[in-house]
Parts: sequence; C-alpha cells; structure tokens
Amino acid sequence: MDLRQLQYFVCLFEEGNVTRAARRLNVVQPALSMQIAKLEAELNEKLFERSSQGMIPTAAGRTMYRLFLPILRDIAAAKQEISNLSGRISGQVSIGLIASVTQSALSQTVERFSSQYPSVELNVTEGYTANFVEQVTTGQLDIALINRSRKKLALTTEDILNEEMVLVSGTAHGPAIVEPVRLADLSRYRLVIPSKRHGLRAVLEQELEVQGIDLKPKLEIDSLISIAELVARTDWVTVLPSIGVHRGLSDGTLRAHRIVDPAIARTLAWIHNPRRPLSLAAVRFMDIMNERLLEAARSTSSVTADHHAK
Repeated sequence: MDLRQLQYFVCLFEEGNVTRAARRLNVVQPALSMQIAKLEAELNEKLFERSSQGMIPTAAGRTMYRLFLPILRDIAAAKQEISNLSGRISGQVSIGLIASVTQSALSQTVERFSSQYPSVELNVTEGYTANFVEQVTTGQLDIALINRSRKKLALTTEDILNEEMVLVSGTAHGPAIVEPVRLADLSRYRLVIPSKRHGLRAVLEQELEVQGIDLKPKLEIDSLISIAELVARTDWVTVLPSIGVHRGLSDGTLRAHRIVDPAIARTLAWIHNPRRPLSLAAVRFMDIMNERLLEAARSTSSVTADHHAK
C-alpha cells in the first residue's frame, strides 16, 4: 500500500465513477482500475461493488475512507506547512461553523481572509455543534466554532466569546413584554426556539434544568433566519443570542429584552484535534473570525442596551 494507491482510492470513493475519478486524477482509466485492484488484493477485501450506478463502496471501503482520509489530509497539511516556511501561506482549511456565526460574521471574514491569503482554499460547512465535535474528532474538519456545553470534550477548546441570550420579539406585532423578563416567565409567551439537536437549545436547557423549570415550547425551528422572520411578523417570541438576530435588531424589526433571575449566556469556542497540529492558514482564519465576532458582539450589545433603556 502506497500513497498513490490511497489517493486513487479516496478520489474514486468521492467521485463514485471511474471516468470522473480518472479525469480528476489526470490518469487513464486502466491505470486507476489497476491500482484499486492491487489495493483490494493487498487488503484481501473488496472495496467497491461495480454496478450500473457506478462504484458503490462496500463496508470495508467506507471504513477505509473514514480511517485514511485524515491521514492523507495530515500529509497534505504537513507538506503545505513546510512550503509556508517561505512566507507564502497556502493550502486548504476545512471549517465547521454554527448558524449564528455564519449569519453574523462569515461573509466579512471570508472577504478579508481571501484578500490577504488568496492561495488558501476554504471549505466551510454550516451545521450543529454535536456533528462538528464528531467531525473534528475524526479529522473530517480541521477546526469548528461551536456552542460549548458543560460536557468536557477530548478536543482542544479555545473560548473566544461569552454572549448573553435574550428574549426577542417583533416591533410591529410582538406581544407586550413585562420587564424585567425572568427565566420562569418565558412560558407566558408563544415561544419558538431551536430543537434539542441544536447547540443553542442545549445551552437553554442546561439552565432550565438547574433552575428546575420545565419549558414546553409550542414551536421548534432550527433555522435562525426563519425564526427571526416569524418573530418579526407575528406575536411569537424566541430566546437567542443577539448575534443570531443582529440584522433584525439593527434594522428595527426585532427588539431584544434581557433575561434575569438568572441571565443566560452561551460560550462560543473553537475546537480542534490535539493530535493534528493546526496549519498556519487555519490559525489566520480563526484570528480574523474572532475579530469580526467581537465587533459584532459589541454592536449587538449596544443595540440591546438601547432597546432595554427604551
């Protein structure tokens, strides 16, 4: 088994078609098929089922992809870090970001990063904290920005921001909010919040459990954009971090109300695998994203304070 065979296998696994894989690798199809056959013979396992739909990975093939993809990525990253010693940062970075971050900071971060490091290829995935923990652990992602829970992770964790969660209502059709808003009073309102698989819901549930409060929302939506739109147009309310609804707060369609007794805060944190050193490109992306998030947090905090004063 050599590096070339592994690269051929990964490419065929991802393409699912010999013709496309050979074109991507810039080799002739017989050469690709021969290397895969040698790999199967060495492992004494069939890695693909040949069918009219293409090359279908077997259980052995899927396992091999899961185990060897991080190794190939580590080798590529090591080569790239050595070349970066010349002062030119390049390579590829795979990043996981939760939705509240992509909506508030991604576009400006990418714009600035791409301008400064045009030779770096970014692969950004939006998703959920639980999924990102698994993907960083297995090497599918280099880094991820998550809502950190109280559960200890077997990953390197770097906290960057503690952000207050607020009760959000619409300015046009929202209900009359009784100030101050206590955590136990949330059941008074028509509440829409993310489902239990969402990291923000986990933050809320943890505090509710500590306080012995049983909250039963009448509506669950995982899309923060859809939640914000619903709240702005109706008398529904939600509990989210200010960054997650910063557009509505800034344009005046949403109003934020601080929650007390107790206040709730979420912690944004980067995670990465301690067994895989971060590339310089990944560190630079994290630095730029951190700056943008802190700017967004200061901006939304001032808007929230203004709403509260009124």
